Amino acid sequence: MKSQTVVAPRLAIAGAEPARSRGDPPMYPGGMLIDAEEEQAVLEVLRTRRLFRYYGPQPGPSKTAELEQAFAAHMGVRRALAVTSGTAALICGLQGIGVGPGDEVIVPAYTWIASASAVLAVGGVPVLAEVDESLTLDPSDAARKITPHTRAIMAVHMRGAPSRMAELLELSRQHGLKLLEDTAQADGASYRGRRLGGLGDVGCFSLQFNKIITSGEGGMVIANDEEVWKRAVMYHDVIGGLRNNFAADEILWGANFRMPELLAAVALVQLRRLDGLLDAMRARKRMLKAGLEATVRRKGLAFREIVDAEGDAAIALVFFARSADSAQEIATALRAEKVSAGVLYRPDRSDYHIYAHWTPIIEQRTWTADGGPWRWARRAIRYRPDECPRTLDLLGRAVHLDVNPLWTNEDVEETIEGVTRVLEVVG
Repeated sequence: MKSQTVVAPRLAIAGAEPARSRGDPPMYPGGMLIDAEEEQAVLEVLRTRRLFRYYGPQPGPSKTAELEQAFAAHMGVRRALAVTSGTAALICGLQGIGVGPGDEVIVPAYTWIASASAVLAVGGVPVLAEVDESLTLDPSDAARKITPHTRAIMAVHMRGAPSRMAELLELSRQHGLKLLEDTAQADGASYRGRRLGGLGDVGCFSLQFNKIITSGEGGMVIANDEEVWKRAVMYHDVIGGLRNNFAADEILWGANFRMPELLAAVALVQLRRLDGLLDAMRARKRMLKAGLEATVRRKGLAFREIVDAEGDAAIALVFFARSADSAQEIATALRAEKVSAGVLYRPDRSDYHIYAHWTPIIEQRTWTADGGPWRWARRAIRYRPDECPRTLDLLGRAVHLDVNPLWTNEDVEETIEGVTRVLEVVG
């Protein structure tokens, strides 16, 4: 009997027709849905001339106050505070839980640099810890990084997926630490049936244009603890304590991170779109993963671990190649197939999502010669670009695919075809 020869499919990178008949729409989930409803909401604010939440030419309800109430209800918490950006949310959240000069905050080595710079902004000291196969903070390494000076742990729900919240909550409880959730990339995602941001002591969200829902820029802080909320309120508004009739002897000075009414008007409409966006991305990710599972398994590769698949926002599908070189080769071939793909870490390409590229922090640069949290840290702190090798290894092998809510079934099927072709040849 003649043995059959398996002919590998030709790839677009070698001159074949791409698997995808069109490229992806831009990956701005909420931004791509902006239409007449957001326009009408903005016009309503402009026509009243009330652009500032607290007053205008005529009295009337505040869109920002309405957003805070709606956001708190949607996330299942007692309080929400609207601010100017995700970074402002982190700063106000850190002030809310009492992080101050010299306090150490454990931050994952894979997160946008704002997670660490917000710690610096309140005088705290970021301490880096590894991520694991979930690409979120590794509780075991976080435990190793705790010192007598640790004040808080920051759980960052990267690329829409929940961190290991049960372990991190227990770790925080055991050591008497605060737990802050950076939920910038996971608006609306959940863990064991509870919305992210509402499990720790404070949750921080971003409404920047890249995020799941957007007002162009903006952020939200959520909390169940009244004292955490009050501290965040006072910091986000220089007279926030007076405006809210807090007791005179507990009022603290603040800054100004107040959200304008125009942003709140857009965010209110976007919040109503959130669950529909999540449903759309989750359905498409299920189809995509199901179509690739057999090939990924047969080629000896592995998907990123999702600690709660039902709670995943599903903005991305990530799998690990055998090596960084292989990951680069796979991603290059996939882009030729018109599949939106990339590798999460390249040493030669600056990316502020990767701690090794946080040069201003790694080198401990300060705004003044005698300033900066490292000057008043309670112990010597040094960073090295290679101090989290497991993180760099995982990210270097991680091939990332966007999951676009605007995909048609044909888009999903063609993406499956493109990835399968590439993995058969390159994987």
